[in-house]
Amino acid sequence: MSLPEIVQSSLDGESVAARVGLGGEDLLLVTPTRTLVYRAEGLLSDEAVEEFPHDAEHVGVSEGRRKAEITLDYGLDGERTFSVPTKQLDQVIHPVLAGVLNARGVTDTGETVKQTYRFSELTIVVTSARLVRHIGEAVWDEEYDEYHFDDVTDLDFEEGSVATSVVITVGGRQERFKAPNDQARALREGLVEAVCTHHGVDGLDDLRAATATDDEDDEAEETVSFGEGPAPLGSSDGANVDEGEESEDESAATTGAADTAPVGEGKESGFDDSGFQSAGVVDDPAVARELAELREAVEAQNERLERQERTIQQLIEELRQGR
Repeated sequence: MSLPEIVQSSLDGESVAARVGLGGEDLLLVTPTRTLVYRAEGLLSDEAVEEFPHDAEHVGVSEGRRKAEITLDYGLDGERTFSVPTKQLDQVIHPVLAGVLNARGVTDTGETVKQTYRFSELTIVVTSARLVRHIGEAVWDEEYDEYHFDDVTDLDFEEGSVATSVVITVGGRQERFKAPNDQARALREGLVEAVCTHHGVDGLDDLRAATATDDEDDEAEETVSFGEGPAPLGSSDGANVDEGEESEDESAATTGAADTAPVGEGKESGFDDSGFQSAGVVDDPAVARELAELREAVEAQNERLERQERTIQQLIEELRQGR
């Protein structure tokens, strides 16, 4: 369908990314930089086009029974507001918000905004590369959270009697938010599809397997390497430390005599001409046991801290939602 001449002139060559009918001949058009609201000629008004740039700092919505108002706040430059039929609000807010996120640098060039979900004072935007979450009266402002799909390793959905908890694992920690059960299914399908497509997998099981493999590879890369330097302690010929592990009987037979040597004398023939001396602690069972106990204590403490962090985050979220 061709656009009115006044609209084509206002576009000034820009492409139209989205088009929403507002009733009658009225139209809302979204370009990469602006939202245009076209009002057809009527009994009380002339044909007109209003422009709303996307570089807004705040996007607010006020809903009435028949009409809803969308307000874009430009900071020192003031606010601009336009109205749309309430029944068209969801169709309108999605492309407008997509344009604002792109203009503010929240999304990258070529990144697609797939779905927008509004749950009371919680707004969730799912793109092809990230999830953007905003809590508050506004639909969006600069106090938002974002979770890039590169860092997402798992998704879980815990259904309750009224709402479903969405659990997203990002960078080893869990983030939670709730969606009403009547809208949770659409959110689940949209979020799972976006994350799996981003990772190039067919489902959550494949996502978990793929990210688990990546984690193992990262851990392997972080393993300490001795390179081409002096042979590790416990080795006389430069062999890997793991190869120096022996049964207790073999170890006693091999090192029993050396254990009686005075402090400062080389215990391994491999160190005789190297200028290095064994520290004499690597093979000490008591030290090894203490290190293992210390490691377990630190890991247990980390787990407790992570549980506390999750509890605090959930409490903050529920307080923001007025619970």
